[in-house]
Amino acid sequence: MIKSFLNTKKPRDECAVFGVFNNKDAAALTALGLHALQHRGQDSTGIVSYCKNQSNFFGHRGIGQVSEVFGDSNIIKKLEGMSSIGHNRYGTTGETALKNVQPLFSEILTGGVAIAHNGNLTNTNVLKKELINNGSIFQSTSDTEVILHLISTSKGDLIERLVYAIHSINGAYSLVMLSNECLIGLRDPLGIRPLVIGKLKNSYILSSESCGLDIIGAELIRDVEPGEIVVINNKGLKSIKPFANAKLRPCLFEYIYFSRPDSILEGKNVYQVRKNIGKELAIESQEDKIKFDKVVPIPDSGNAAALGFAEHINKPFEFGIIRNHYTGRTFIEPTNTIRHLGVKLKHNPNFESIRGLKIALIDDSIVRGTTSVKIVEMLRNCGVKEIHMRIASPPVKHPCYYGIDTPSEKELLASKYTVEEIAKIIGVDSLKFISLDGVYRALGYKDGRNNQNPEFTDHYFSGDYPVKLVDKTIGIKPSQLSLLIETK
Repeated sequence: MIKSFLNTKKPRDECAVFGVFNNKDAAALTALGLHALQHRGQDSTGIVSYCKNQSNFFGHRGIGQVSEVFGDSNIIKKLEGMSSIGHNRYGTTGETALKNVQPLFSEILTGGVAIAHNGNLTNTNVLKKELINNGSIFQSTSDTEVILHLISTSKGDLIERLVYAIHSINGAYSLVMLSNECLIGLRDPLGIRPLVIGKLKNSYILSSESCGLDIIGAELIRDVEPGEIVVINNKGLKSIKPFANAKLRPCLFEYIYFSRPDSILEGKNVYQVRKNIGKELAIESQEDKIKFDKVVPIPDSGNAAALGFAEHINKPFEFGIIRNHYTGRTFIEPTNTIRHLGVKLKHNPNFESIRGLKIALIDDSIVRGTTSVKIVEMLRNCGVKEIHMRIASPPVKHPCYYGIDTPSEKELLASKYTVEEIAKIIGVDSLKFISLDGVYRALGYKDGRNNQNPEFTDHYFSGDYPVKLVDKTIGIKPSQLSLLIETK
């Protein structure tokens, strides 16, 4: 199947979470919210609801996108109750299998609890080893189940158990949980992964992004604060802050690529931030604007930055590449010939608009460079005279361990080659990346990045990992767990 080389261009976020409390259409609203958040994960999806009248939880999970798993309206009807949570998954820990599809559900001493997780724990294997040695039995290979076991094996009510669990884990996470009494949402102490609160009449909504609220007509109330637990029940919303040292430091890539452009994160419109990044990129490339006849984005990821870039240098913006949004999944055998043609499943040149011209080609990032090479070759073949590539992020030099699927460091082009060498590999006439300070300026920090106290998690560019990489430091891999347990 072609999936392996269609997705080599970008790092991928692993999931979305969504929750509804106190609405007769809870499951249907959750499905709509997951539709709006489909960009955050396409491997699998699931919904768990709770019906107070029946004192029972209902769930449905499946491999595939939301429209595939919940396409039958009878499925939604079976998810009874006034509250529900949902999850879209792109897995960064554990293979894509039904056992890893979320929300996960278990019966514990406090009652039934369902959990959905966006992010990645950096001490999963250390904790899992300890839990297994103490008698825990794992049914999945997802790091989310570690959180569930920590809740189950601790003491107190559900919130006390949850506080114990989140003080035991390291990493980046936003969680939604559902019990027979309440809907719970929380973020890690740095707020690396996003989570927002909305209101729909008398119903509370939790969503990874505000676009999930928009689709159901809910009002954005605020972001869940870093390290905050919000407990929503029939009495309203209660805020609990169990971390003394919580400080907002959200993922910078959410603004550059992951989030939908119509979302609002921490009060900032993502589309406008991306336009601002394009403007800052143009300012840093001001001296060579005479090289360009037109500004062309690689759609859709480069669109907003290209608009900002074109407006600042006062050159025409042109859709010189057209994207096919309906590629879907394909099971064509990836022979060398088919693999070479694979880029045209998503992108095709708009010949007449760019033939014979010198263009500024704008994209949001270069990771492996595989797709960039194919797109540049495609543009050369249709007669583009010169290609000057401008990238709306700094060079990606470091892998992510906080819930974003990035290649290993040795696979990252910028970790091995200079900008000039990358330009030759890709085949462009020139190549420039925006500086990290430029991205911060686009976000409103006039002096750029404060290196002593940075406002965002930006390790892919800076190498500054704000949360300890426990598993990586100790070197425990999932495949080694059984050996370690045996030799304890």
